[in-house]
This record gives sequence, structure tokens and C-alpha cells, in this order.
Amino acid sequence: MALDFSIILRFQEALLLGLWMTVKLTLICIVLGCSLGFFIGLARTSRSALLRAVSSVYVEFFRGTPVLVQLFWIFFCLPLILGVELSNLTSGVIALTLYMGAITSETFRASLKSIGPEQLDACVALGLPRRVQVTNVILPQAVLRAVPTLLSNCVSLFKESALVSAVGMADLMFVGQNISNNTARPIEVLTVVALIYFLIAFPLTRAVTLVERRVLTKLAI
Repeated sequence: MALDFSIILRFQEALLLGLWMTVKLTLICIVLGCSLGFFIGLARTSRSALLRAVSSVYVEFFRGTPVLVQLFWIFFCLPLILGVELSNLTSGVIALTLYMGAITSETFRASLKSIGPEQLDACVALGLPRRVQVTNVILPQAVLRAVPTLLSNCVSLFKESALVSAVGMADLMFVGQNISNNTARPIEVLTVVALIYFLIAFPLTRAVTLVERRVLTKLAI
């Protein structure tokens, strides 16, 4: 069979819409997941044994089970338990946010542990309330130290987002599969879809390396 990549031009708008849905979903889950991950990271470094235990169970569960299984459970099972219908977008956001929260919590936990105890002692000596300690002292330093790994997590999430096509969400992968099935041109269509993912993810991975070098240089000063 002769390859004909010109067929992609007929469906470029559909692919762009699918890409926009993928990017939008990824950005939403990055914001929610990183916020959740920071608080889970705080819980894992808490003095409370209960908080540490609960947060550890959460992290180990969502890191130790396939994201696709989590997505299916939320899409098919959670509505039966709650008695409400969840859209594929809502299910995708919940699943990927919980996954992102689990993997970023480990990143934040490591960065929080790298903050010297003398800084927290200084906060206590100055009488700063816990909220001010977290937002003005702990959070800025934790984010700075965690940036390189967080960026890697974001790239991973962008690629993992293709799983939402399994529950019928019209992301890039879902659109590509539909075009492939309707045109009987899987090689051309799926190759272009893979290239789109690569062209976005590869520059980001290179950027992670550059950011990591700059952060390490800044911390060393």
C-alpha cells in the first residue's frame, strides 16, 4: 500500500481541536495536581503520624496502580457509588489530577526535606503563623528546588493524557484513532499523531535540562 500523508491536510482542523483539548486537559491537571501534591508533600513531612500514614497510602496507591485502571474506575464505578453522572472530561481531570498529585508529592517531599530546619526555627522565633510560614518561607523554596522534576512530571502527564481517549474524550489520540478508522490509513494518521506528541514533548524535555542547570547554579550561589 502506497503511503499518502496528504490525507492529513483534510483533517488538520480536527487534529488541532484534539490537540487543544489535550493541552487544556494537561494544563488543568498540572495546576490542580501540583497544588494537591504540595499539600500531600506537607502531610508526608508532618509531625502527625496519622497525616503521614494517610498521605503515604494515597501516594503508594496512585503510584502503584495503572493510570488507565484509575481512569476506568472513576469513569465507570464512581458514578455508581455517588449516584451522579460524570462526563469523560470530569473523569479525566479527576484521574490525572490524583495521579499528578501523587507523583508531585514525592518531588515536594524531597524539596521540603532539603530546607534547613534553622529556617523553620527562625519562623517560630519570629512568631510567624503557620500560614505565613508555608506561603512566604516554605513554598517559594520548595517550588524552586522542585522545578526541574516538576517539569519532567508535567511532560509525563502530557503523554499520559492520551489515555483519556479510552473513555471517549475527544483529545488528540481519540481524534487520531477516529480518523484512522474512517480513512483506513492508520500508518499515516497515527504516525502524524505520534510526531505531534514528540514535537511538543521533546523541546520540553530539553528545557527541563536547561532549567535544572540554572536552578542548581542558583542554589549553589
